[in-house]
Amino acid sequence: MTMADALPAPVARAMAQVRSLATGPALDPSLRVTCSFHPDRWASPGSRELVLERLAREGAYVPQFVTGTSNGGLTAFPGGDRFRWESALFAGAYDGADPDLRPKYGALDHRHRGTGASPRFGSSYLRLAAHTLNRTTFCYPDSCEHPTDFGVAEACSLTELADADDRDLLDDYVEAHVHGHLSLGEDVEAVVLDPSFRGTRVEEAAMELPCPVEWHDGFRVPVEVIRSHPEFRGPEIVALAVELAEDGWLDARIVGDLARRETHPPQAVKQVWHHVARFGTAEGIAVAR
Repeated sequence: MTMADALPAPVARAMAQVRSLATGPALDPSLRVTCSFHPDRWASPGSRELVLERLAREGAYVPQFVTGTSNGGLTAFPGGDRFRWESALFAGAYDGADPDLRPKYGALDHRHRGTGASPRFGSSYLRLAAHTLNRTTFCYPDSCEHPTDFGVAEACSLTELADADDRDLLDDYVEAHVHGHLSLGEDVEAVVLDPSFRGTRVEEAAMELPCPVEWHDGFRVPVEVIRSHPEFRGPEIVALAVELAEDGWLDARIVGDLARRETHPPQAVKQVWHHVARFGTAEGIAVAR
């Protein structure tokens, strides 16, 4: 679906509902939404296909209601928290609609971070094309926190709210909801990957994508930095991170290898990733608290 296409009825209804709540000036049209994800995780429970391999095969980015997987909370089912939140915010537009039309979650990259606007949800990301802004809604803070401030491309004051807030680097994003079918060939400017995946199955799959592939500067953190922040996710997560480290370092590939082995609770793996995402960039170390 592109700008020239008529919005499907559920999408038009959802957009109209949020537009009625939005305030502020129009967004800078040069801004982009990024959808962070882990390209090296299993695509679905019991699968041995990587997420990026599935994206290459299907040519589309689909919501949790279709995949049954998430890098956040797993509540996308009738009666679940995600279902109830979307039903309330979008005036029930998706309650009986094709799940593929439901919003795909990302963040507005108004700070122009090379590693994406919401890296807590993944080491890599899709950078969406400009025309997708016209079918994207926004909120601040994250939807799991019951926000009351919303925006659309024509009216959005959320970047000012986010910049004035004193949140951790992993929590300071303006959440984006991209409505309707999301085609990699038509709606994505580039898939931007972590360099730790060079020479792996992820890079092989990337060569089959119907969109450009780019590489960012990478997430990489020394274990001594992780050791110095036991309060961030707890001492047991620090111990696991230290155990995993290779030559005293952690990166996205190492955490992904642990996730695919399925030997540790998913929550523990997620929190190890949070350490890498939070402290594994120059910005993250500079503002470490």
